[in-house]
Amino acid sequence: MFNFEVLTIFSKNFKVVDKKLNDVELTGHEQIEVFGAREHNLKNIDVVIPRNKLVVITGISGSGKSSLAFDTIYAEGQRRYMESFSAYARSFIGDMERPDVDKINGLSPVISIEQKTTSKNPRSTVGTTTEIYDFLRLLFARVGIAYSYVTGKPMVKQTQDQIIEQIFDQYTGKKVSILAPLVKGRKGHYRELFVQISKMGYQKVRVDNEVLDVSPKMQLDRYKIHDIEIVVDRVIPKTEDRFRISQSVGTALKLGKGSVLLLDEKGNVQYLSQNLTDPEAGISYEDPSPNSFSFNSPYGACPTCNGMGAVEEITEESIIPDRTLSITRGGIAPLGEYRDLWIFKQIEIILKSYKSSISVPIEKIPEEALKTILYGSEEPVAVPSKKYPGTDWNTNFEGIMNFLKKQQDSDSDKIQDWIKDFMLIKKCPDCNGQRLRKESLHFLIDDKNIAQLSDMDIADLAEWFGSLENRLNDRQNVIATEILKEIKKRIGFLFGIGLDYLTLNRPLKTLSGGEAQRIRLATQIGTQLVGVLYIMDEPSIGLHQRDNVKLITALKDLRDLGNTVLVVEHDKDMMLESDYILDIGPGAGRHGGKVVSYGTPKEFIEKGGITADYLSDRVQIEVPKKRREGNGNFLVVKGAVGHNLKNVNLKLPLGKITSVTGVSGSGKSSLIHETLFPILNHYFFRAKKEPLEYKKVEGLEHIDKVIEVDQSPIGRTPRSNPATYTGMFSDIRTLYAELPESKIRGYKPGRFSFNVKGGRCETCEGAGMKKIEMDFLPDVHVECETCKGKRFNRETLEVRFKGKSISDVLDMTVEEAIPFFEVQPRINRKVQILNDVGLGYITLGQHATTLSGGEAQRVKLSEELSKKDTGKTLYILDEPTTGLHFQDIKKLLDVIQKLADKGNTILIIEHNLDVIKISDHVIDIGPEGGNKGGNIVAEGTPEQVAKVKGSHTGYFLKKELGMK
Repeated sequence: MFNFEVLTIFSKNFKVVDKKLNDVELTGHEQIEVFGAREHNLKNIDVVIPRNKLVVITGISGSGKSSLAFDTIYAEGQRRYMESFSAYARSFIGDMERPDVDKINGLSPVISIEQKTTSKNPRSTVGTTTEIYDFLRLLFARVGIAYSYVTGKPMVKQTQDQIIEQIFDQYTGKKVSILAPLVKGRKGHYRELFVQISKMGYQKVRVDNEVLDVSPKMQLDRYKIHDIEIVVDRVIPKTEDRFRISQSVGTALKLGKGSVLLLDEKGNVQYLSQNLTDPEAGISYEDPSPNSFSFNSPYGACPTCNGMGAVEEITEESIIPDRTLSITRGGIAPLGEYRDLWIFKQIEIILKSYKSSISVPIEKIPEEALKTILYGSEEPVAVPSKKYPGTDWNTNFEGIMNFLKKQQDSDSDKIQDWIKDFMLIKKCPDCNGQRLRKESLHFLIDDKNIAQLSDMDIADLAEWFGSLENRLNDRQNVIATEILKEIKKRIGFLFGIGLDYLTLNRPLKTLSGGEAQRIRLATQIGTQLVGVLYIMDEPSIGLHQRDNVKLITALKDLRDLGNTVLVVEHDKDMMLESDYILDIGPGAGRHGGKVVSYGTPKEFIEKGGITADYLSDRVQIEVPKKRREGNGNFLVVKGAVGHNLKNVNLKLPLGKITSVTGVSGSGKSSLIHETLFPILNHYFFRAKKEPLEYKKVEGLEHIDKVIEVDQSPIGRTPRSNPATYTGMFSDIRTLYAELPESKIRGYKPGRFSFNVKGGRCETCEGAGMKKIEMDFLPDVHVECETCKGKRFNRETLEVRFKGKSISDVLDMTVEEAIPFFEVQPRINRKVQILNDVGLGYITLGQHATTLSGGEAQRVKLSEELSKKDTGKTLYILDEPTTGLHFQDIKKLLDVIQKLADKGNTILIIEHNLDVIKISDHVIDIGPEGGNKGGNIVAEGTPEQVAKVKGSHTGYFLKKELGMK
C-alpha cells in the first residue's frame, strides 16, 4: 500500500496550498472527468465528478463503486505521482500499473483513506498514529519534574559551584571526606580496578560502607554485590582551602561521572550530582529526552517486556488445562496421550515413589509429586532397562516446565510455534502494563505521568489539558505553550469525529476498520492541505447515528478547506447531506459497472431508482408485525467488569434475534466479543483465549454450540477463494473424480486441485498467471502461456461434467452455478446460500484478496449457514451490514430470519437501524463511550427501547418506527 504520508509531504510543497489561487486556475478544470473506465466490471463508462464538493458514490454491493473510486481514480493519481520521480528512484519504490481507463482530466494529488490499511503492529497506538503521543513525549522531556522511585521526593541537579557552596554551608569546621562513586550494586572481584586506583595515586577506598587502604592484590568476593568509591580528599572546610576543595570536587565529579559523595565523621553519606539525583537514596537519572518516554526506543522501553506492556509466560494452567484428566489421557498438554516414550516411564517411576499413578486424574496426584514432574528433581530417577533386565538407568529429570522454557530459545520455527500453544500473555510485572522503564514513569506533570495520561480517554484528556496552563509555573508555561497548542488541536480533531471514547494507548490493531479510518481522517484534517482529492471507503462503519453528524461535519470541513471529498458509502444521512450522488449499478458483478443515476440529492431522488426509492422512503425494510416469543430460556452472564463494563448482568433471550447497540466505545465488544464469546468458546471447544473478568454464567445447557462471524479476510493469498473457503471445492473435486472418464484414467480428487502437483499447470503452479519482473517498470502479470489462465494441465481439463471443465466451474458466478449443480445437493446447498446472502455476482474461484470486508463476512456467514443447524446454535454477527446496500440488507435479513425461525439464537452487534428495528430484542449499552459507558441503558423490544429517555439508540429508533 502506498504511503500517504509521502504524498502529504509532496502536497505541502505543491502550489495548491496558496488559498488565493482557485482550483480552476490550477488544474484548468472545474470537474474531474473520467473517460472509458473498464477496470474490473466497469462497462467502459464516462463519469463527471464536481470538484471541491462532498461526493458520494453508492450502489448495490459489488456494482463497481470501489473499482471506480480506488482502482481507477486513486490508482491513476498514485501512478502520476510516482512518475514524477526519476527512473533511479522508481527502481527502489516500484512503479504503479496504469488502470484500465482511456483518460482522466482534472485530477489533483490524491490521498486514499481506506479500512484495509489498519496497522497490525502491536506498537502502533492511537497516540502514535495521531502524533499526540509524540508531542506528549516532548512535553514531558522539557517540563516534566523528576521524582525518585525510591523515596518519592523530587530529584535534584546541581552545578559544581553549588556542590562546593553546599560543602561550606553544611560542613564548615567539620571533617568531611569527598568520595567519587565508581561501582554501584554490581558483582565482581575488581582486582584490576584496585590496581588502577593505586596507579592513579589514591590510597583509600570505601567498599560496602567501610573505608579501607588500597593494598597489593586487593580483591573482593566476586559473587556478592558491591559498592566502591574512591576517597579523593579528606578535609575540614575553611575559606583558605576553597581552591583545594574545588579541585577535589572537580576530580570526584570526573571520576564519578557527574556524581560525588560526602561522608561525615559519623558515617552519614550525602549524594550530590550534576545529574538528576536523589540525595537520600543516591540514585540518579539521565537527562530526559523525548526518547526517554518512547516505548519503541531502548532508552524508554521497559527492559522486561521491551515496551510491549505484556509478557508471554508458560504457566501450570496453560500446560494442564483440565485437571480432571489423567496423564495417560493427555492431561499434560505438551506430552499428549500416553505412548511408549522415555519421559512417560520416568513420570511413572516418580509417581510410584509418591504412591500414585499416571492413570489417576491430575487433581488427585499429590502436590509435591506434581511439582517434581513440572519442575524436576536433583535426585536421579531409576528406570528399569528392557535391554538389560535387572539393571536400572539412573537419569536426572529436569521437569516439563524447565524443558519448555529451554525450548523458547530454539532456532526452529516449528518448535517456536509449538511452544506458543502453551504460553499465556500476562501484564508485565515490572511496568504493570505501562510499557516504560521506571525512571520514565517518575517524571510528572501536575502529578500525572505520561502512561497515566495515555490511559485517559480523549474526553478526560481534553478536560485535563483544558486548564493545564493554570497549574504550570511561569517557566513551564513559556516552554510548553506551543506544544500544548498542537496537542489540544489534535485532541479537538478526534473529538470532532466522535472518537472521544478512545485512549491514546489503545493498539491500532484492536480498532475496527471505521475507527482506524476516522483516526487517519483526523490526522489529515490536521495537515490543513488544500486542493487535494480525498477518497474514503465507508467512514461511517461502526459509527452510531448520534456520532454520524460529527463525521459529516468533519468531511464538510475538509471540503470547505478547498478539497474534493469522494466517499464510497451506503449511509442514508451521508447521502442526503452530500453535494452530489453517483449511483453505480444496476446489479452486482457482471450485471453492474454502469452509471445508473447522478445529481444533487434532490435531483437524484426525483430521478428514481432502487437507491433513490430507499432514500425517499418510497421503499422500506418492513418492521415485522409480530416479535418472536423465544423458547423461554436465557443465557446469563453476571458481573462482567472487563474494560469499561460496570458490573453488567447480560440476560440474553434464546430463540430470538437480539441486537446489541450503543454508541461507539460503549462496551459492546467488551461484553460480547471479549467476555461472552470466549466463555462459550472455551466451554464448547476448549479455546484458550481468556474472557474478561466476570462472576458467573448460567444457561449454557440450553445451547449446543456458538459460531462467531467477523469481518476478517477469508484468506490473504489469491489461492483462497469462496469455493475453497466454504468447502464446496472439495465436493466439486470429488464429483469430478467420480466421473467415468476420471475412473478410467485413475484420477483422484487431488488431481483437480490447483494447489498440489499432478493436475495443475506446473508452468504457473496453478496460479493461472505469471509475474514478469520489469526492473525499472512495474511487475507485469501475464496470462500463463501454457494453460491460458485455466490453472490446470490439458489432461485434467479433458474431464468434463455437463460439458464444463473444472476451470470453467471456477469461472462461473454463483448465479450460474445454481442450475448447473441442481442435482448435487451438497454443492447446491452451499451455492444457494451464497446467493441468498447477496453474493450471486461473485465467481466461485474469485481471489480472496479481491473481496471487500463485507463480502468476506458474508462468505463466512454462508459457510456457517450451510452447516446443519440443530436449532440450539448461537450465532454472533459483528455488523453484518458492513458494505451493504439497502437492497442487500433486505436479502441478508431474510436469511437471518429463516435461521431464527428454526429456533436458533442470533446475536448481532449493529448500528444499522434497519437491523435493529426488525430484531425481537434489543440490548442498548451506554449511555456514552469510554468511562461514561459500560452500563445496560435499555433492553426489550425495539418499541420498548424507543421509549427509554436516556438511550441514544432509543431516540433514533423512535423516529425510525414512526412513534410519537
